[in-house]
Amino acid sequence: MQPQPFDLTAPDGTTLRGRRWVADEASTRAVVVIAHGMAEHGERYARFADALTGAGFAVYAADHRGHGRTAEGGTLGYFAESDGWNRVTDDIDTVVTHASAEHPNAPIVLFGHSMGSLLARTYAVRHGERLTALVLSGTPADAGTLGLVGSKVAAAEARLRGAKHPSKLLDKLSFGAFNKAFKPARTDFDWLSRDDAEVDAYVADDKCGFIATAGFYVDMLGGLRLVNTPSFVAATPAKLPILVVSGDADPAGGDGRGVEAAAAMLREGGVEDVTLMLYPGARHELLNETNRDDVTAHVLAWIEARLPHDA
Repeated sequence: MQPQPFDLTAPDGTTLRGRRWVADEASTRAVVVIAHGMAEHGERYARFADALTGAGFAVYAADHRGHGRTAEGGTLGYFAESDGWNRVTDDIDTVVTHASAEHPNAPIVLFGHSMGSLLARTYAVRHGERLTALVLSGTPADAGTLGLVGSKVAAAEARLRGAKHPSKLLDKLSFGAFNKAFKPARTDFDWLSRDDAEVDAYVADDKCGFIATAGFYVDMLGGLRLVNTPSFVAATPAKLPILVVSGDADPAGGDGRGVEAAAAMLREGGVEDVTLMLYPGARHELLNETNRDDVTAHVLAWIEARLPHDA
């Protein structure tokens, strides 16, 4: 199915560009809003969207600030001059509001991948009452002390070299070790998937794999720290069903350990329905993995089971 493009205006006037997939406006059972990951864009979710529309769902995916079509004419890998994390969280709410207006009776499911899962966790605390369910894919592990150090490095680099300076240092600190388990690696991005064709498509995409700015890392590492703060997690709506999916060979999630810790923190914070699915051998991008059809089927079945009976 060909996506339909849309442009939205964020609260601060920023133009958000994205696309939607809708098979039948009149019979939409639910809406899935996708928050994509770092250094990628929403168009990459077309295959997943096709599966969802086949089940009667509408799908909306805007490109975050500094990413994809939203970044056109601007700086890749840069959120905002200030308060970037909150601005992007507000952008998600702009998309949810738009989707809800177009499908006023449809339940809303938020799907966040990688960095998008951190934004989704933030959104759930601030606007969880708008959601019927939340899916977290490839959610990164708590960086702990290294995250604090990284935040200080990012702030210093932004101050000294400018917030829009592409940070090779922070890129190396964040991702430099991710390929170690997959030697000899064909590319710098073997950690994304066991499917060589999918990795090659990522490498060939000029809107993927770019080096983000120092200002971006200030925002992103601050968001990572926020969503791993117990008092913040405890504000997640207790009745919001949450699915956490990851590969147990995903270095971003600590090879499953960090993902298990994230699910445990949500349960300890009071969320009553937390489901964890770990896929043996799978790497970071489950929707582009060799077992992607199984993952998609499992995610779809989980969502179906949590929709209102009349949806």
